[in-house]
Amino acid sequence: MTALSSTPRVPIPANGVDYRGKVVLAPMVRSGELPTRLLALKYGADLVWGPETIDRALIGTTRRVNPRTGIVEFIRRPSNGGRPSEADKDSIIYRIDPAREKNRHIFQIGTASPDRAVQAATLIAADVSGIDVNSGCPKPFSTSGGMGAALLKDPDRLVSILEALVRDVGTPFQIGISVKIRILGEPDLTETLVSRLVQTGITGLTVHCRTTPMRPRERAIRDQLRMVAGVCHNAGIACVMNGDVTSRDEALALIAEYGVDGAMVATAAESNPSCFRTIAEGGLLHWREVVYDYLQAAIGIENRFGNTKFLMNILLPGKDREFKIARDSKSYADYCYLLKFPDLIPEAQRVDELMGLASRSITANGTALPSTATTSTSTASTTTTNTHSKAVQQALEQNESARAAGGAPRSKPTPSPPSGGGPIRTSAFPSPTRSQPEETAPEASQQQKLAA
Repeated sequence: MTALSSTPRVPIPANGVDYRGKVVLAPMVRSGELPTRLLALKYGADLVWGPETIDRALIGTTRRVNPRTGIVEFIRRPSNGGRPSEADKDSIIYRIDPAREKNRHIFQIGTASPDRAVQAATLIAADVSGIDVNSGCPKPFSTSGGMGAALLKDPDRLVSILEALVRDVGTPFQIGISVKIRILGEPDLTETLVSRLVQTGITGLTVHCRTTPMRPRERAIRDQLRMVAGVCHNAGIACVMNGDVTSRDEALALIAEYGVDGAMVATAAESNPSCFRTIAEGGLLHWREVVYDYLQAAIGIENRFGNTKFLMNILLPGKDREFKIARDSKSYADYCYLLKFPDLIPEAQRVDELMGLASRSITANGTALPSTATTSTSTASTTTTNTHSKAVQQALEQNESARAAGGAPRSKPTPSPPSGGGPIRTSAFPSPTRSQPEETAPEASQQQKLAA
């Protein structure tokens, strides 16, 4: 008892959360939108970080509750130069599920200004359990504006931002303020930086075990981790590790090995959010079950279709025949029909109509299944071609033509996987596609403009 009581702990505010003992979802632009966060929580994540949102993007937004979904939305309406236009639509900058994310959502802000950080954080503080400052993102859209990893070279500015947030947001709203950093090239430099940050009044610090120039494909460096954890603990601050954490089981093992308080999962959760399930709970789910859950969540909150398509291209196995057909989907009903999720089709059709996607459907908005018969020059084939999307028909023709010409090995039909699913190899998941959905410009590009 004496040893435990002698370890200092910064008090956790009444509306905040303690990062200790937590395995959490990392902040990921595009990938960390609400549907992914809801799946992570469903599968066992203790906390979820939202995608980095630039202060300028949030400033000037209006908070509303979507009457159809109950989701809190922060929206911005294009000014259109002051000219009225029937085509004007609200841009949803950020979404929060006030029920399922209650006490488990951390908002991450990209900022280089104490004043703007406070102004933006004040708008959202009542709806989240913490504000986290991104000082680790190495991408140009962040660093070019003095944000992200650029703050590691400007510790005075970073300290002033954290102190302002603690004083003007954390205290009045009774939530925690935290920061996410990267290690520096030399351990003594990292130690000096962390020693300053833990004196700002923050309740938690996440360290990404890579330097700014390093990319995700490079193995994380954990040599400095124990030192960082020690500095945090001496100040009573929770220390969370990030970098090459692939599952809940591994996270718990790393927490014990390095003496940190929590662990953050990024890429593995992007490919399959069921990585938060332990082996004892069954481990990774089959991709069909994850995709079903993801579509159900995306449809339920009326997620922007371009973002949904981006994630679907990651969640669906690239070599699977169903993926090759489904990737041509232009609506939610297309996905549900092509992937054979009939119970989701009615709600998908409603959302498609609401979002203006029904007219783009390649499956008559989920009411006509593409023919799986061998392509021929018969009248029946011609009718099918006229009825269904050329893209889908071409995919089917290529499959059949390749087999007929001997261009692909003959194989027995692959039986549909059992609905319950089971652990699968994470190597089966494709890397995120570089192509951007044609329906909507990526959020990252919007943030680049705002950060400029």
